[in-house]
Amino acid sequence: MHLRIKQLATIVSLGFLLSGCADDDFFQEDARIARAAPADSVWVTAGRHYKRGLLHRFFWGEHYRELWSEPVKVPVFDMKKIQGGLTFSEKGGGYQSLSFELVDSLGRKYALRSIDKDPVEVLYDFWKPTFVTNILRDQTSAANPYGALIIPKLAEAAGVYHTNPKLYYVAKNDSSFGQYSHLAQGKLFLLEEKYKSVADRKPHMHHVAGFDDSEDVLKLRFNTNTHHFKQEAFARARLLDLLVGDWDRHKGQWDWAIVKQGPEIFFEPIPKDRDQVFLKMDDGVVPFIATSKFLARKLQTFNHKFTDVKALTINATFIDERLLNELTADDWQRIAGEVQQDLTDKVIEEAVEDLPPPVYKLIGKEITDKLKNRRNMLPEAAQKMYEILAREVTIAGSDMEEEFIVKRLDDTSTEVTINRPQTTMAPERQLYHRVFYTSETKLITLHGLAGEDTIIVEGNVNDAIPVKIYGGLGEDEITDRSTVKGRKKMTEIYDTERGNEIDFGTEAKDRTTRDVRVHAYDREGN
Repeated sequence: MHLRIKQLATIVSLGFLLSGCADDDFFQEDARIARAAPADSVWVTAGRHYKRGLLHRFFWGEHYRELWSEPVKVPVFDMKKIQGGLTFSEKGGGYQSLSFELVDSLGRKYALRSIDKDPVEVLYDFWKPTFVTNILRDQTSAANPYGALIIPKLAEAAGVYHTNPKLYYVAKNDSSFGQYSHLAQGKLFLLEEKYKSVADRKPHMHHVAGFDDSEDVLKLRFNTNTHHFKQEAFARARLLDLLVGDWDRHKGQWDWAIVKQGPEIFFEPIPKDRDQVFLKMDDGVVPFIATSKFLARKLQTFNHKFTDVKALTINATFIDERLLNELTADDWQRIAGEVQQDLTDKVIEEAVEDLPPPVYKLIGKEITDKLKNRRNMLPEAAQKMYEILAREVTIAGSDMEEEFIVKRLDDTSTEVTINRPQTTMAPERQLYHRVFYTSETKLITLHGLAGEDTIIVEGNVNDAIPVKIYGGLGEDEITDRSTVKGRKKMTEIYDTERGNEIDFGTEAKDRTTRDVRVHAYDREGN
C-alpha cells in the first residue's frame, strides 16, 4: 500500500511539473496537410499534435507519436457515393470516440468512428480544467491509430467474425452530418459495418437469423434454457484478442449472431471496436510506473511475449467468467492449436501489409515479428487463461427448471452436470458438463436462478472442492448427501427458508435466510 501511494504521488508530482492547465487547443484543427494528391484523396496525419520534445517523451513515453504524425494518403469521404450512397442516421454515443451511424439503400448499417479520441469525459468535473486532461489526451498516442486495419485478415483466417474498416477523411466543408457537421469536419475516420439486423448479414452468414447486443443475449440466456453461447467460438475470439493485445474486451465490445437449430438458439460472437490493439505504454517513466500490477495493470504493451495474460483479461472478467466456464484445459489447447495453424506466416504478413504504406515502412516488420512470436506462444497463453478462469468457477442455470448434479468423484475431482427436463418447448437435454480438479479449482458456485430446480450433491471423499449453492427464486429441492471425511462443511447452501425443500445431510452448512431476495445473481454486471 505504501508503495502504491508513493507511485501515485510521483505521477501527480510529475504532472504538475511538466504540465499546466488543460489546453483548449490541444487537437489539430485539420487532419489534412498541404501535399498534392488525386482529386478524391488527400494527405493527412492522424494526430500531429502528439509530437513532443525529448523531455516530455522521456517522462510520458515515445508511444506511437511517429505514426500519429506520419502523413498518409486517404480517400475523401463522400456520403452520396460510398457503398452506393449512405444516409446519416444518428450520432453515436461513447465517451471518447466521435461516431455516427449511417445507412445504405438496402438498410445496411455502418459506423463512422473517429481515429483520434478525447477521453476528457471520463474525468470528474474537478479534473477537467487541470493538467490531468492534457496528460490523459496525450496518452492516446500509446494506441496504434491504424491497428484496426490489421485485424480483418487475421480474424478471417482464425474463423472469427469481424468488420472491415476503411479510412476516410471528412473535408472541412462537408455538411452531410447536419447539425453535427462541425464535429466531423477535418477529421480522420474509420468506416465499418454494423451488425444489427438481417440486412447486415454477409454472404457467409446465411445461417444467421439476426443479431443482438450483449445485454439482450445475456438476458435471453438466463431467462430460458433454450438459449446458449457457443463457448468454443468465444474462446477462439478471445485468443485472437490475446494475440493482438486487445485488453478492452468488456461486454459492450461484442455483438452476437443468432443461430437457430430446432428449438435451440445459439449465440456466436462478433468482436467490434478494435481501438486498443498493439498498445505501447511501457516506454516512458510515468506510464511504466502506472501500468504496474499495483495501478493500471490492464494497459499492457504489445510485446514479443505474453508478459501478463491476467492483465489482458481484467476488463473482460464479467463476460469471460460466464461464457467460458464449460471449457477444459484440453479444449483450450485444441482451440489454441487450431488458431495457431490458421495464422500462417503468410496470413500475418498480408494482414500487416494492410497498414497505410508510409506506416508499414515505419512499423510493419516490428508488428509482423511480434505477431509471429505471440502466435507461436499461443498455447502457453491459452493455458494461463484457463488457469485464471478455472480457479473460481460460477455456473448458472436459468429461470426455467433444471437439475444440477454435483458428484465428488474422488479426492482430486468433482463433476458438475446440469440437465433440462423435457418440456412442451424443448426436449430433454444436457446443458452443462465438466469435471473440476482440486489442483486447479478452489471454489465452485452454482446459481439456480428462478424456476423449480433440483440440486443434488453426492460422493464420499477425503478432500474436495468447496461448493456454494444459491437456489435463487422459485421452490427448489436441494439435497446434500455427500461426506468429506478429511474436512467439514465443504458445501454451503444459500436460499430462503420458505417454499424450499433442503436436506443439509451431515456435511452442508446452512446459510438460509427469510429474505426472498437472497443473493440475486448479477446477470448483466450492473
